[in-house]
Amino acid sequence: MKQVFTDAQVLVPGAQAPQSINVATDGDRICRISEDGPSENQQTIDCKGAILAPGIIDLGVFSIDKPAFHYGGITRAALMPDQSPVLDLPAMIKHNASEGKPDLWSHPLAAATKGLKGAELAEIGLMKQAGARAVATGRSWIADSGIMLKLLHYCHSLDMPVIVHSEDRGLTANAVATAGETATRLGLSSAPATAEALSIARDIALVRESGAHVHFRQVTTAQGLDLIRAAKSEGLPVTCGITPAHLFLSDIAISEFRTFAKLSPPLRSEEDRQSCLKAIEDGTIDVISSGHDPRGPEDKRLPFAEAEFGMAGAETLLALSLNLVRDGLIGLNRLFELLSATPAKILGVEAGQITEGYEADLIVIDPEAPWQIDTRKMAASAGNTPFDKLPVQGRVHAIYKGGKAL
Repeated sequence: MKQVFTDAQVLVPGAQAPQSINVATDGDRICRISEDGPSENQQTIDCKGAILAPGIIDLGVFSIDKPAFHYGGITRAALMPDQSPVLDLPAMIKHNASEGKPDLWSHPLAAATKGLKGAELAEIGLMKQAGARAVATGRSWIADSGIMLKLLHYCHSLDMPVIVHSEDRGLTANAVATAGETATRLGLSSAPATAEALSIARDIALVRESGAHVHFRQVTTAQGLDLIRAAKSEGLPVTCGITPAHLFLSDIAISEFRTFAKLSPPLRSEEDRQSCLKAIEDGTIDVISSGHDPRGPEDKRLPFAEAEFGMAGAETLLALSLNLVRDGLIGLNRLFELLSATPAKILGVEAGQITEGYEADLIVIDPEAPWQIDTRKMAASAGNTPFDKLPVQGRVHAIYKGGKAL
């Protein structure tokens, strides 16, 4: 099918603002970006002045939740290896890569170690042949520096990025919150925020030794972000991400033992939250992802210490992230570098930006459309969001995967 999207404000890579231009597709690819109107053999899609953006690529979800992804404008998702069973075999990669197709592409991440136990490398080379585009340590940090260095050397030789969780487990073993006034007042087991910086410092040293690309999936503290800045200024191949929860909530959100705000890593102090916003503004943070981890009442309606970590974030990812644009921290084009273009580059896929020859994964959005987050009405398989009842702006009006309307 040949199509042309007209009357759209298009997020063109490199532009400072959306451009009034037409986008033509041929099959599943973008074939032309120009002011040319539709030809006789092209179907016209009138965007009616709305924003035409690349489909969001959610880097590091814990569940393939197609209704929530479609609601939030997500056309591709990188699935964390923390599944049952763990994604540590080629057959598991192949199986999970087919989940959701053709209207959603899952990119399963290969487990770094067998069973994600941090003791023995998994069959990473075979998993790459099966379709894995990156390796991940899952929800945990590899404590053994020898194993971690071996992993980085191997992944560097395979040209595969390593996506890591950054918390020193020697400090965070039984913690459910960040050490500070809130955790003390609630009597919760806590760990110092320094646990993040310690793990990042170790891994940066090993990046320097191995040359491997490491993506720190969530960096949420001022100390951790300073380390990332220093590593980038040194020219090391490191990138980092964050979720909207750590940008817009501090540890005060767990007051009254609100388990929907129990996350991993845990919410930080207000000072760290402000540092995260500055890191978005100055370009230190490369990716914003949802950390989508839907949990039902059997996992969340429990005493705080017993409840599971995680939140359902896919369908609120865009609306919450648009606050960064309204607050003047970044522009709309930069936002979609964080949501789409950079995740695509990390995964090595020709998607994530409106460029000729790339996949025609497109979303039509109204960044000003108002709505209210409501756990009872969420499309996700579970509505465990700490943003319940929050008024937001920004809706996806249409989504196209490979040029096909969903």
